[in-house]
Amino acid sequence: MNNVLEINNISKSFKEYGSEIKRICSWFGLNVKAATEHQILKGINFSILPGEAVGIVGHNGAGKSTLLKIITGTLNPSSGSIKVNGRISAILELGMGFHPDLTGRENVYHTGSLMGFTKKKIDDVIDDIEIFSDIGEYFDQPVRTYSSGMQVRVAFSIATAYRPEILIIDEALSVGDTYFQHKSFKKIQEFQKLGTTLLIVSHDSQAIQNICDKAILINNGEVELVGKPQVVMDYYNALLSKNSDDNIVQEINIDDNTVKTISGNKKATVNSIRLTDEHGIRLKKVSTGQKVIIILNIVINDNVDELVIGYSIKDKFGKIIYGTNTYYTNQILYHLSKGKEIECKIAFDMNLGSGSYSLQTALVNSKNHIDENYEWQDMALVFDVDNKDKTPFVGVSWLEPNIMVNQNDDIICTKL
Repeated sequence: MNNVLEINNISKSFKEYGSEIKRICSWFGLNVKAATEHQILKGINFSILPGEAVGIVGHNGAGKSTLLKIITGTLNPSSGSIKVNGRISAILELGMGFHPDLTGRENVYHTGSLMGFTKKKIDDVIDDIEIFSDIGEYFDQPVRTYSSGMQVRVAFSIATAYRPEILIIDEALSVGDTYFQHKSFKKIQEFQKLGTTLLIVSHDSQAIQNICDKAILINNGEVELVGKPQVVMDYYNALLSKNSDDNIVQEINIDDNTVKTISGNKKATVNSIRLTDEHGIRLKKVSTGQKVIIILNIVINDNVDELVIGYSIKDKFGKIIYGTNTYYTNQILYHLSKGKEIECKIAFDMNLGSGSYSLQTALVNSKNHIDENYEWQDMALVFDVDNKDKTPFVGVSWLEPNIMVNQNDDIICTKL
């Protein structure tokens, strides 16, 4: 199968010159030395197959948006080449360059023509665009009167009026309201089923993990990691707190072939993790609603002033089902000496639906791992939940219902 997109050794530098005359001379190929040169991208390489959904993640300033502008042709690379097979439709910036004094309808025609559509083709879909954007009478009002969410609605409606071979979205949907986000993602999923390739930049880990087939992590202008979305997002999460003494390791669990990500400075570590029933018997498979205990054995490897213990339960897609820590439960431990051992027991009812789940553990010094991360483990423990005893249901959470049915003024109350 031929790639729909190939990125070959793309680099991009922005140069500053001592004067405008020198800058103009550089346009004509004259040998003018730049005063400063800032390299944004450094030899980026990757390829995408038709129909793939790929997420690009990285810190602010990592070069993600610059890369997308190069792919769409709005910016030229300093070196390297790009091969594109198919039409690209992109939402790179809020409003897609809308003219503030033109109405939404007028901007549709203006933007559509820049995308290569004839007036006839825009005429054929203008009603669909108006309906999908769902901004009512504002569609015929100047764009300067729009909110940011309204601009996103119109921009997305134009970009998806005709199904492209490649759809590129750069954080724009994070501005829209929740209703339109759901509506947009449904449209994206329909395009995916029809073979559209999706390239999306987002800081929303759930969106990346739910939509994408793979993810690409860009760090300091370079591709640092390419892989399954959950594995890449776990690594990216570790990078968020990375200090000079932090270490990030990814290892494969031989039991289930999952990838465990461990990060932190190791001032405190979880030496063992157990999932047991209320009698202390170790579990690998849990029944819906069963009482369970997570037991963490923690060792203090260096003196720490504050220790916060946290955990999260994720589903098989990496979505957090529930998580908390001892900062929020007012159980912070203070002034712990090197060599001290701590046992932490977390007891709860496993009110989850059937499926595979994983446990994430965190040892930090505050409510999150940004300030100082002693140890963070993703995929620290994997377990299965099986609904044997409860009424059949769909979803990930068991919420015991009390169903009331009113028939002929007689209320029948049935507790399932």
